[in-house]
Amino acid sequence: MSVNIFRVLCSLFILFLTQNSLHAETKLETATFAGGCFWCMEPPFEKLDGVIEVISGYTGGHKVNPKYEEVSAGVTGHVEAVQITYDPFKVTYSELLEVFWRQIDPTDPGGQFVDRGSQYRSVIFYHNDEQERFAEESKDELEKSGKYGKPIVTEIVMASEFYKAEEYHQDYYKKNPIRYKFYRYNSGRDQFLKKIWGDKMQSKSINSNEKYKKLSKEELRKKLTPIQYKVTQEEGTERPFSNEYWDNHRDGIYVDIVSGEPLFSSLDKYDSGTGWPSFTKSLEAENIIEKEDRSFFTARTEVRSKHADSHLGHVFDDGPEPTGLRYCMNSAALRFIPKEDLEKEGYGEYKKLFEK
Repeated sequence: MSVNIFRVLCSLFILFLTQNSLHAETKLETATFAGGCFWCMEPPFEKLDGVIEVISGYTGGHKVNPKYEEVSAGVTGHVEAVQITYDPFKVTYSELLEVFWRQIDPTDPGGQFVDRGSQYRSVIFYHNDEQERFAEESKDELEKSGKYGKPIVTEIVMASEFYKAEEYHQDYYKKNPIRYKFYRYNSGRDQFLKKIWGDKMQSKSINSNEKYKKLSKEELRKKLTPIQYKVTQEEGTERPFSNEYWDNHRDGIYVDIVSGEPLFSSLDKYDSGTGWPSFTKSLEAENIIEKEDRSFFTARTEVRSKHADSHLGHVFDDGPEPTGLRYCMNSAALRFIPKEDLEKEGYGEYKKLFEK
């Protein structure tokens, strides 16, 4: 083996290790919201895929290590809040904001529902400039939506020291479900939210037509690994035989890594011998966009997702029956959801595909 060939192989091996290491590493981030009683603010965030932990606590005040009795009396300057640790690869800060707005009355400056006083006011505590910008933009969007006849008064301030509340407050809705439900119903929170949002209180998106919306470049760089960004946003191609799904044989569906829109099913996947995941047809044809691609001095058909506009791969006419097509995709553009997780992940309508 010549020295040059050896060096090339070593370089490719190092690249392979680096890409897989980058894919494995995920930097967790923090979000902090105040929306009245923290008992009621934990459940909607804990239900989200990508949220690692939700802690009830106190922030924004002037006393070190405040106690519940002090905070609830309004003498420390703190508000009841929740601090969320989340994986930006699975859930974005913008999505957390959308869930936050659907839990509160953002027009009330004197508290939230039955809980009165500044210690129960609504606040977004940002941890960096990007969070501040997203918070301001989402607040402005909500203001323009016309859902409220009053101004949006929710504050947006820099995060400060967060103190974890007493242990009996953590996951109160799980530890004391009867008391929690009694308090929540009598607080008037759900009645107000249902009046404003109807049956979509838990939706991640203010606009239901944007269920699979495209993210900003800043959000994409935070959510995606370098190889995922290169493939989906810069029309890159990952290496064959060393990507995540080329040899995946589990039952389930493949969705867009950015938006989550359904794209392919394992029932239509086959081994094309190319080293990339290949399918004979799409799962949802309306989510697939095909475009002519002449980037390599020959005409090919590029495949992109409709809503996220992610570059997925290419389609060729050398596939097996019954379609004769080969949708050759990049694993980096996809996320696989096994059949046993379809309901939990919000794709329950596809369970029937895998029922014998």
